[in-house]
Amino acid sequence: MNMRLSKNWPMTLSGICLLLLAAGAWAQQQPQTDRRAATPDNYANLPAQPLGANDLIAVSVYDAPEFSRTVRVSEDGFIRLPMLKQRIKADGVMPAAMETAIAEALVREKLLVEPFVTVTVAEYQSRPISVSGAVHMPLVFQAEKGQTTLLEAITKAQGLREDAGQEILVSNTQPGPDGKPLQLTRRINARSLLDASDPSLNLQLYGGEEIRVPEVGKIYVVGNVKKPGAFPVQSGSDTTVLQLLALSEGLDGFAENTAFVYRREASGSKNEIPIELKSILQRKSPDVPLVANDILYIPDSRRKHLSLSIIEKVLMFGSTAGATALVYGAYR
Repeated sequence: MNMRLSKNWPMTLSGICLLLLAAGAWAQQQPQTDRRAATPDNYANLPAQPLGANDLIAVSVYDAPEFSRTVRVSEDGFIRLPMLKQRIKADGVMPAAMETAIAEALVREKLLVEPFVTVTVAEYQSRPISVSGAVHMPLVFQAEKGQTTLLEAITKAQGLREDAGQEILVSNTQPGPDGKPLQLTRRINARSLLDASDPSLNLQLYGGEEIRVPEVGKIYVVGNVKKPGAFPVQSGSDTTVLQLLALSEGLDGFAENTAFVYRREASGSKNEIPIELKSILQRKSPDVPLVANDILYIPDSRRKHLSLSIIEKVLMFGSTAGATALVYGAYR
């Protein structure tokens, strides 16, 4: 708009009013200069939540590039900007409140008169959630949304493995009555959580939690059985000697009548428990319960091996006299 006046336009009061109205309309059509400092394109504006140690923030001060930079929160929860004598507390402060704190510090130390500050969260590192144990992909990730759920954490770890136990342990640290850190652990039933039969088990996680999925307990069967090995046993379920013999496909032909269970007690000591297999198999004695990490050992019967060896030699020798001599020699 050409703001020059025509020579023939009289400078009356109405003319001046028209001139002011035209100037206002022209000013509204011009691009406005925004004092807000633009968020850097290379930083994602993550959801706002209180800042913590090791978080990375982008500080932008309008028309003051010497103060605009990325700053990582120190381990003790402070940040430092150039030319500022005092550090600024960041731990537990929301990004919007951080903008105010930086602006007040710049004014207080007489570096700027009316600073306009924006704070953008570039990276959260203060709210790690770790998932370990019997999951397909153990990992540590940040609770960037301010909170996440236990199911989301298990999903990020690509689910539970087949050898996962019945419980999921969720631990976090909270201030104790005396002010000292106190670690609390909650046990979550995995089946109830995954089947959504109890929604209250899908805990809200805010960062700082450790999620552990223990492997299912195992009982080891060694010695004279047809299929020695390690067999899973769920906590809270009854597992007995007869069940383990069935899983190991029964005794072979040379098993002793007395077996042994080796168990490590809670005190750390080892205990040897004799088991009368023949008496249990004949239902003369009750079945013996076993617990996770027990070792069931069925010894070899040397007498049975010796008897079989004698029979084989008799068949190979081919004479009654020779067999008598072998039997006599074997039992001398």
